[in-house]
Amino acid sequence: MATLEEKLDRIRSPNLQSQQQTGVILAAVEETLKEQNTQPTPTGYFAALLSLLNQSLESGKINKELTPSVVYLLDVITPYAPQPLLRSKFTQILTLLAPVLLLQDAEAPLLRPSIGCLESLLLAQDSASWKLPVNEISPRRAVAGLLNLAIDHRPKVRKRAQEALRKVLKNPPPSPSVDHPAADLCAETAMRSLADIANKAALSRKQKKSSAEHDPALIHALQLVKTVAVASGGWPSKNIEALCELLLSIAKSGNEHMTMAVFEIFEMIFEGMADAVSSAKLPRLLEIISEMRPSSTDTQLLPPWIAILSRGYDVSAQMEPEETFQKLPDLFTMVSEFMESSSHNIRISASECLISFMATCIPDQVIIEPSIYDEKVLEKIAKIAENLLSVKYQAAWMETFNVLGAIFDALRWRANPMMLNVARTVGELRGNDSFMGKKEADEVLGRAIRATGPEAVLSVLPLNLVKPVKGQPGRAWMLPILRDYTTNTNLQHFKTEFILLSEAMFQRVLDNGEAAKTMEVKIYETLVHQTWSILPGYCDLPLDLTVAFDQVFAEMLANLLYTQVDLRLDVCRALKALVESNKAVASIDDGENIILRSRVSKEDAQKNLAYLGSFSGNLLAVLFNVYSQTLPQSRGPILQTINAYLSITPEKELVETFDRVSTMLASSLSESNGEEGKNKGQKSKDPMPSTGQTLMDLVITMSVYLPRESFGPLFNIAALIIARDDDPQLQKKAYKLIPRLADSEIGQVALRERNAELQNLILSSAEKVSVPARRERLAAIAALMPFVPETSLHFIPSVLSEVVICCKEHNERARNSAFELLVLMGQRLVEAKGKSIENSKVPHMPDDAPAVSASIEEYFTMVSAGLAGSTPHMISASITALTRILYEFRETVSQEVMSDLVQTMDLFLTSNNREIVKSVLGFVKVCVISLPTELMLPRLPTMIPNLMVWAHEHKGHFRAKVKHILERMVRRFGFDVVNRNCPEADRKLITNIRKTKERSKRKKDAAKEGGDEEGDQQNGKRKSRFESEYDEALYSSEESDASDDSDAEVLGKSRKAQKGGATYIMEDEDEPLDLLDRKALASISSTKPGKLRKAGKTKAKTDLDGKLILGEEDDDADDAMVIDTPAGGVEEGGVGAYVAALKSKDAGRRGRGGRLKFSNKRGKDDDDDEEMDVDEKEVSNIKTQISKGNNRGGHASRGFGPKRGGGAPRGRSGRGGIASGRRGLGQEKQHGPSGGKVWKPKSPGRR
Repeated sequence: MATLEEKLDRIRSPNLQSQQQTGVILAAVEETLKEQNTQPTPTGYFAALLSLLNQSLESGKINKELTPSVVYLLDVITPYAPQPLLRSKFTQILTLLAPVLLLQDAEAPLLRPSIGCLESLLLAQDSASWKLPVNEISPRRAVAGLLNLAIDHRPKVRKRAQEALRKVLKNPPPSPSVDHPAADLCAETAMRSLADIANKAALSRKQKKSSAEHDPALIHALQLVKTVAVASGGWPSKNIEALCELLLSIAKSGNEHMTMAVFEIFEMIFEGMADAVSSAKLPRLLEIISEMRPSSTDTQLLPPWIAILSRGYDVSAQMEPEETFQKLPDLFTMVSEFMESSSHNIRISASECLISFMATCIPDQVIIEPSIYDEKVLEKIAKIAENLLSVKYQAAWMETFNVLGAIFDALRWRANPMMLNVARTVGELRGNDSFMGKKEADEVLGRAIRATGPEAVLSVLPLNLVKPVKGQPGRAWMLPILRDYTTNTNLQHFKTEFILLSEAMFQRVLDNGEAAKTMEVKIYETLVHQTWSILPGYCDLPLDLTVAFDQVFAEMLANLLYTQVDLRLDVCRALKALVESNKAVASIDDGENIILRSRVSKEDAQKNLAYLGSFSGNLLAVLFNVYSQTLPQSRGPILQTINAYLSITPEKELVETFDRVSTMLASSLSESNGEEGKNKGQKSKDPMPSTGQTLMDLVITMSVYLPRESFGPLFNIAALIIARDDDPQLQKKAYKLIPRLADSEIGQVALRERNAELQNLILSSAEKVSVPARRERLAAIAALMPFVPETSLHFIPSVLSEVVICCKEHNERARNSAFELLVLMGQRLVEAKGKSIENSKVPHMPDDAPAVSASIEEYFTMVSAGLAGSTPHMISASITALTRILYEFRETVSQEVMSDLVQTMDLFLTSNNREIVKSVLGFVKVCVISLPTELMLPRLPTMIPNLMVWAHEHKGHFRAKVKHILERMVRRFGFDVVNRNCPEADRKLITNIRKTKERSKRKKDAAKEGGDEEGDQQNGKRKSRFESEYDEALYSSEESDASDDSDAEVLGKSRKAQKGGATYIMEDEDEPLDLLDRKALASISSTKPGKLRKAGKTKAKTDLDGKLILGEEDDDADDAMVIDTPAGGVEEGGVGAYVAALKSKDAGRRGRGGRLKFSNKRGKDDDDDEEMDVDEKEVSNIKTQISKGNNRGGHASRGFGPKRGGGAPRGRSGRGGIASGRRGLGQEKQHGPSGGKVWKPKSPGRR
């Protein structure tokens, strides 16, 4: 909160015109205090302002210029004045402010500070002052004035008065009472005003008039009630009954806004009672609400009443959990009666209330250690729940199922055995084929399985699959439910129940032998798979792990992994769940809720992990073998399971395992060396990876769990493989070791300790890296970068050239990795600013090379060295790298470096090499978008002419790229600047850009006025197909999106961001497009389809003689430039152009009778235009007449050799018109004797 002096300083130097008068008065007051030799203390200011206020209100009239400013200053000063002073001057100030507060036309700027003064005065009053009656000049009278303003029609005045009331009521004077002395007055006044307005609204409804005119006042009165409820810790005890009755009657009105406001008030009342001081009022409030129970058929009032009851007992359960729990059976009985209502809304409300009771009113202690009395309460609830499934509640069974599910969730394992009858009844209903609520019943049974365990549920609903009992149905439908909901139960039950079931079903599959599989055999196979799919659930935190998971069971699982390929996924998930579920409990802090541990304590979980660790050696051996026999695409789950067991393997055993795998890997590598000579040049047809690759996967997985003494052999293995270039896949895996180690704490320590060794390894293997391994190599360097010490910064320039070259890799991921690493290296040098980089240690640098200081400018110098490269590829890569780091560090690098870079790139624009220029164009675009305007403007006179040289180059989209850059320049620097610096010969392109932009703007404005979708989109929240504002700035263009995908990579942006939203679906009005149909692709276009127009005839253009005029356009000549860039602004592919040709407004369409129709409608407002009917015979006749040459012109028929009409020989000759061939470039226009016009013959029907 600001001090008094800070507030006065703001008044002394006002920002607003309206505050200047206040500043003048403050200056005058301070001058007066100075003259009187009075210190400018809050008391001094207060006395002076009070005297001034008295003068401004002389003769009962308000000085409109002086009074508001004086009251405003009093409002600022009063909170800092001594409280005894405020108590003594209370009567004087209230007498002065009363006329202001009671004035009918008083303005808000005067009322608000007056309310502030009153607030400060009331906060200073003691208990004795509050005992004075309202009819005297007392604090109660001031509160009455505030209550009147709290329902004012002006929002700001109303809000300020409510804030003042809230603050006053929340700060009562010291007294033994719970409530503020004025709380009763506030409650009575608020209720009186609320009741009056509610009665008026009710009377309007009775007289069948609109009650909407009373709604604002009613909302304001409810806001006041809410304010009092919040401030007074609920509501004053005496008035609580009347309030509840009044609020419920308002909720009954059926107006949603009123009902919501009533809910909020009850919510506030309950929240106010959720503290130890006010909680004494809660039992009485709940008793009153329960007594106001509406009729069971009242569909309007009952749902809100149930919701209020639910919220009230939620608060009660927080304050008095034991007492509330004891009331639960009675509450359940009362609310469950509403479940037989015929109203769906009442049933829904009742079911949600019961669910809320179960979620909030059962203390954790009742579940963990219930007393005998607690168990009796739970049994009563279970009995009521069982009764809900009787026939009289049949209409509410769907809602009942939700309640039953909530009961199972709340009671957890205590639901066994008291809720088993419910499970049996629901299961029997579910087994009936005609039962409609199977999905809901499955949900209830699933929750029952999760709460009580599969064993309890199967005891009342047996599967009846192995030995079916006569008259009892089989319940194979329960297997998927068991799979989805089994958790935290006895693993022994799976061994006794489901392994026998699996064996029996599998035996029936085996009995079929080699014969063709019947449907029955396929069902048995499915049952086997479903049975084993339940195992992961049993292994999720089992209660009897140390008993049930024995050597025999482990061997059986190992055997399944070897022999049953289809079951590997489920067995691996189960083995992994055993470890991960126990690790999760072992990591829970002691302070966390004990019920989360699900009957397995932290100590038990740690014992379980130690017990599993004793099996991990053998299990890992099995998993390693299975991993080596599995195809690469199916190895993921096995590797995850290996990872889980490595994390709990004892250190000694882990080292032994690592040594064994390392030895096998070494022998595998030596064998592959021997075979290399024999099989050189022959590609392996085996889909399985080599043994070396498999073993390397295992080594990488193990690496993060190894002790520090094993890191020596580990890095030796990596060094050995990285130095080999005969197996790219193996080399890739070796590079993955460094990022893997960077993820663990021990690994990070190792990377710091062995940093120099790893740097040498990276540098020495630069020549040996294979193309597929480049991305992993870059990832390894990136992982190593944070651990490079400040004494080894020369490592960055040592690898820089390789990273720069990788910016031009064919593999997109490798390029992205290179860009990320460039940024990472720059950040590392920024962190190490000022430290020395020893260039003499950089390979290929002379031994006497001077050391330089680390900085971002030095980093730019390092990257710029590539611009002197001997090949265009190296130069292009360096420019691309500079583009990326310039964009990243543009705010930190010096202006001088940026200016030099832009100048250098300007020179490179004059290069004749396309590869170099393509990179430079990307650089220029980033400069135009992101560099400061003052830096770019001096470069434009040379940059724009150099750019325009490439505007004539179509190859590699150069023309489109240049146009896009120019559009950006126009947008940022203005049309005049760009046009002035553009060569005269190329200004047509700039003019075209301007016209296209203006045309686009006109279209948008027209669409906006017409209320089209696009207009709506502009008016509402702006939608964008880009993921960020920068993406939109870089890639969007109202005219052209001819930007290269590589720009996104260079700047570290996702390509997905620019690709979205450029595809359109075209479908008939009659039926939607079936996307599963093979022909669906034909209806997907990259161009936005035009709206279909009404069928009709269009007027054909004719001259004065009635001859047809074809091919003449009225558009500006400059629009010829649009040919190079489609109007949509997107470079269309062949398919998009083809679809556009078929669907465009100028394409011919077949009308009735197979007649071709061509449209020449110009705009959407040309309603008089019609389509021109053309018959195929007419087209044929026209062609014939043209080809004959119309002998009236005196020319020979069918010309061979050049005729005046020009055109291609054989079939394209004639005198202009349709059949005339296109004239060659550079030739003058030639006309036949008919002037290029075509006679329109009479249609066959008119002859």
